[in-house]
Amino acid sequence: MVRVIALANQKGGVGKTTTALNIAAGLLKNGQKVLLIDLDPQSNATSGAGVDKKEINFDAYDVLISNRSVKSAILKRTDNFDILPSSPELAGAEIELTKKKNRQMILKRKIAQEKENYDFVIIDNPPALGLLSLNSLMAADSVLIPVQAEYFALEGLAQLKKTIDLVKEHGNLGLTIEGILMTMTTHTKISRQVVAEVEKHFPEETYSITIPRNVRLTEAPSFGQSIFDFAGFSSGARAYNKLVKEIISKDGTEESEPS
Repeated sequence: MVRVIALANQKGGVGKTTTALNIAAGLLKNGQKVLLIDLDPQSNATSGAGVDKKEINFDAYDVLISNRSVKSAILKRTDNFDILPSSPELAGAEIELTKKKNRQMILKRKIAQEKENYDFVIIDNPPALGLLSLNSLMAADSVLIPVQAEYFALEGLAQLKKTIDLVKEHGNLGLTIEGILMTMTTHTKISRQVVAEVEKHFPEETYSITIPRNVRLTEAPSFGQSIFDFAGFSSGARAYNKLVKEIISKDGTEESEPS
């Protein structure tokens, strides 16, 4: 059965898009059928996945604002995960969506038609808790929250937790926290303290796996590659590989050997 995982954090620069790209790529390497949806107007997941803008005829904006189906906008790629690309026009979708009936349920309704074609749908969200993110949370089964190992991390987590609780109250009762992922960790005392503090407040939700600050992780998207293809033996690749295996194991799905 398909699992829809939204990546969300209202704070930017926490490794959200990097995580979305590498989870999608890692799941694919473990034999899963994957669709990545880019809901961020900055389109970093789209470019980071190696998509040429010339390939794009329709995107997430067209799906949310017009009657266009998800299927008609998906870029199907034989050698990579499929992707519903983004565009800068999505920035205006926040305003345009306010005029639509059941505006928070549009994405859920649209991707329902494609669910049977995938094992996982991964949604990358903008760093804001607006209508785009709300559509994502309404459509998702769970939320994966990347958190940078820095001070004030808990403040953002508390706000996002409130938003998730509101979404559950207003239409997505089954929404759960997939996990809290500490990113850009270092061997400094501050980093260790922040990780420990998050684990203390969210012991059940926080992954034991952490993603280290790693230059290869920041370089890979500029080449349109996942960390597995760009630097498969790096510490970042090893960490994301462990994370992907944990995600797969949650529902007992049997992974194949990575290619």
